[in-house]
Amino acid sequence: MTGAHLLTLIAAVATALFVLELVRRRQIRDKYAVQFLVLAAGMVVLAFAPGLLEWIATTLSIIEPVNALFFLAILVLLASIVHLSWEISRLESETRTLSEEVALLRLEVEVHHEHESRDTE
Repeated sequence: MTGAHLLTLIAAVATALFVLELVRRRQIRDKYAVQFLVLAAGMVVLAFAPGLLEWIATTLSIIEPVNALFFLAILVLLASIVHLSWEISRLESETRTLSEEVALLRLEVEVHHEHESRDTE
């Protein structure tokens, strides 16, 4: 195992341990942790099977295996960004709906208080 493969293995294990600690502290939700754990598992596979990266590069007609790694990393980042953008959009919509419901409930409470104050006079 070369130094680069050992470094990849150490980075994968460190990533997995860090993500598991965040889950334990409830600072990251399980569905996001799974993404990082799958990424760490992929790093372990590449550390133990260096020929796999060369095969991927050859299959994609990429001359240098390291460029294939960069390409795969960019795809992973792009997928993460799209997923998080989708989550943000969904949460913004949900927040807007909740804000509207709270405003309507406040109005209803104010109207109810006005009727009560008139009845007591």
